[in-house]
Amino acid sequence: MRCHACGGLMHETRSDMPFKLDRSRIVIIKDLPMLQCDECGEHAFSDPVMEKIEAALKNVDQSAELEVVRIAA
Repeated sequence: MRCHACGGLMHETRSDMPFKLDRSRIVIIKDLPMLQCDECGEHAFSDPVMEKIEAALKNVDQSAELEVVRIAA
C-alpha cells in the first residue's frame, strides 16, 4: 500500500497511540496494529481496527483525565 500523504511504501507495525477526546481527556490505546509509512511516518488503520478503536473510546471512564487501554485487535 502507498501512503496517502507522500506516496511512500506503508508497512505493517504495532504501536501505542494517544487519542485526545476533549480539552482534558486523553486515552492511550496500546499495541495497535497499523500501517506506517517508511518515508514520512504517516499511519493508517484498517476498517476493523478503526471499529475497535471507536468502541474502546466509547467505553472509557468519562471522569478520567488519562486512561490507558488495550484492545484485542
